[in-house]
Amino acid sequence: MPIKYARRLTGRRRSADANRHLGLVLAFVAGATNAGGFLAVQQYTSHMTGIVSSMADNLVLGAYDLVLGGLGGLLSFLLGAACSAIMVNYSRRHQLHSEFALPLLFEALLLLGFGVLGARLSGIHGLFVPVTVMLLCLIMGLQNALITKLSHAEIRTTHITGIVTDIGIELGKLLYWNVDQSPQQHPVRVNRQRLRVLGLLALNFFGGGVLGALGFKYLGYLATLPLALLLVLLAAVPALDDLSRLGRRLLRRR
Repeated sequence: MPIKYARRLTGRRRSADANRHLGLVLAFVAGATNAGGFLAVQQYTSHMTGIVSSMADNLVLGAYDLVLGGLGGLLSFLLGAACSAIMVNYSRRHQLHSEFALPLLFEALLLLGFGVLGARLSGIHGLFVPVTVMLLCLIMGLQNALITKLSHAEIRTTHITGIVTDIGIELGKLLYWNVDQSPQQHPVRVNRQRLRVLGLLALNFFGGGVLGALGFKYLGYLATLPLALLLVLLAAVPALDDLSRLGRRLLRRR
């Protein structure tokens, strides 16, 4: 990956193109982690709507252990989002180049831990659920908060409900017949570029899901290691820029 492109993709200075490109990569990672992770933990870990709904159902049915399990996943997702916000805001206050790279490196570390230690962690219970479930929920919350802050809530990558909704809105604009035009009214126009990006996000999520499921089927937990490596490649350049700047400061103090 060219250094300039990597710096533009995950660095502090943002552009609409960089946001879109990073969003497409992270949608692939999220799809692979979510669908592949299901084979490992028998639970989707980015779908908080489903988790909260199942908590309500299980509460009514008296399945309180399942309610607590859902709560464990929900709190882990919240913790991941909070960690992402803390890292981004800390980096922003200290004007670090790795403002958005740090959460990606942390996500890579968590995926690495899941891949190497997943078989052992699956038998350890954390907050009402196995540690593997907590890890995956935390990863999804971390990534979702990062792309939300980075794109000012224009791009989502860990679930596609909002993406499909936005695709429907743009398709409605595309199909709208502007027969009742008047000088006082603006015609309804589809944003073709946005529609294209939304479609690519959905396809990348699906493609990542297929490859992630195949990876977990044949490689098990180790299937997350290539995803971790990909995130490290994305985030390494801004992090190295900060280390280089820190090194120069230390040399000046001597």
